[in-house]
Amino acid sequence: MIIGTGIDIIEVSRVKKALDIWGDKFLNRVFTKRELSYANKKKFPHENLAARFACKEAVLKAFGDTRVGVNLKNIEVLNDSKGKPEVILHEEARRFANKNKLNKIIVSMSHTNNYAVSNAILWRNEY
Repeated sequence: MIIGTGIDIIEVSRVKKALDIWGDKFLNRVFTKRELSYANKKKFPHENLAARFACKEAVLKAFGDTRVGVNLKNIEVLNDSKGKPEVILHEEARRFANKNKLNKIIVSMSHTNNYAVSNAILWRNEY
């Protein structure tokens, strides 16, 4: 059963600008070490980071107004062995998921050199 959906789009240039202005302060506040390691292997890491940023925002929007205490770093966006994006929740985000009996978060991401977009669907099994 779907219990929440979210979508986000961001201009890649906004993430690039944040990187240029804030550097590691921005990166370490928003992204995990594993996310940064993955993005830094890409030809244009700022595009990859923009897509992950949009994904984190989409998940927060799917959480709705009850997301108090959840920050972007609590939502980790990695890729499975086939390259499919998957969300791993930490701290407050994990507590929110447990409280609401979430079984799965389904996400999709895409980007061009100008925009990054993502959607998220929260799923709970009904017994």
